[in-house]
Amino acid sequence: MSTLVEVAPASPATSIRPAPGGAYALLAAPPRRHGHRLAVFQTIPSALAALRSNKFRSLLTTLGIIIGVGAVIAIVALGEGASASVSDRLSGLGVNVLTITPGSANSGGVKTGAGGATSLKAADADAIASKIDGITGISPVVGGGAQVVAGNQNWQTRIQSVRPVYATIEDWTIEQGTFFTTQDDADASNVAVLGQTVYTNLFPNNQPAVGQLIRIRNVPFTVIGVLATKGAGVGGDQDDTVLIPFRTGQVRLFGANNVGQIVLQMADANLADTVTQQIEPILRSRHELRATQTDDFTIRSNNDVIARVEGVSQTLTLLLGSVAAVSLVVGGIGIMNIMLVSVTERTREIGIRLAVGAEPRDIMAQFLVEAIVLSALGGFIGILLGMGIAAIMPYIAGWTTAMPWNAITLAFGVSALIGVFFGFYPAQKASRLDPIVALRYE
Repeated sequence: MSTLVEVAPASPATSIRPAPGGAYALLAAPPRRHGHRLAVFQTIPSALAALRSNKFRSLLTTLGIIIGVGAVIAIVALGEGASASVSDRLSGLGVNVLTITPGSANSGGVKTGAGGATSLKAADADAIASKIDGITGISPVVGGGAQVVAGNQNWQTRIQSVRPVYATIEDWTIEQGTFFTTQDDADASNVAVLGQTVYTNLFPNNQPAVGQLIRIRNVPFTVIGVLATKGAGVGGDQDDTVLIPFRTGQVRLFGANNVGQIVLQMADANLADTVTQQIEPILRSRHELRATQTDDFTIRSNNDVIARVEGVSQTLTLLLGSVAAVSLVVGGIGIMNIMLVSVTERTREIGIRLAVGAEPRDIMAQFLVEAIVLSALGGFIGILLGMGIAAIMPYIAGWTTAMPWNAITLAFGVSALIGVFFGFYPAQKASRLDPIVALRYE
């Protein structure tokens, strides 16, 4: 004889579930959440508990994110340091500077290449300065290699005969003594200013150089100053030079009417194109070039050189950073894979939660929070790893690094987004499980 059990209508806080033996029982369901945001925060403890129950697997899952973030930060730090180092070296070239060099010579159809012609003269520099506005300084340069002797020391170096304004144009600063004056140039005085490399080789152990006598090509010169260090530049060691007055070099050392180059500085970088266009007709007219003849000179802007080198450095940094960022994607795929495995392992748990009143969005929030926590944790550890590598590289390899705070912030944000992106599908899959099917899952 069957027994009838009267079941009262279920309230929103209760739920009817089949009990063992075919009877029915009333199971209390958790109260409704007040807003989805509250539900997410209530899901965080259970998500963290699930991750703690599989500590080693969670660590392995975050390994891809850790390596990716650490590699991105370390590579960008190295790239930023290299860019800063290159910029420091290029700054020695002087800013807003145009350099005019002789063009190529053509003899019998054979071109000698740039600098093969001897077409530039000091008068060309004077003509340019008098006819073009916006030029703050201009200097012809005559130079060549020579043996410099001081006492029992000697050094092979580059001698440059320049006007006093050359120091300002090329951004030279004086460490000891003074630079030669316009009067020294007009009088063709035998005075010299030494670069740091020349100074340290001719006067070791920080011996005083100012006032000392040196010989250049057997011509005596008095040292009146020592330049501050610039370091390596595009053309080699910038400190390996001796500067002397232009007329002194032209008359007493090199005896040439032609000059090796003309350097000039503009008041504004925006004037580079305008000044270049104005220089060309002046020089073509002075060199008596016909319309069919090509220029026998070349004009180069230091700003262009600086911009190109810095652009190459930034491109390499971006390329290397992009390659390192691939591991972030690989780490995200690893998170998705582990979360899918977790959904499969916890199918029965999901069914029970749904059966006692949990909503699909609660299930989805739990798995999404787990994925975000994994990726954010990996991002945090990766930041520490990358910063550590960037900090020790100067001591291990001697490479310059610069801490890229923008890259650190971006890498952490991307790692969190990867957790959302790659965790969404597993979380959605878990939330769409049928509770009846999930309860029967073994």
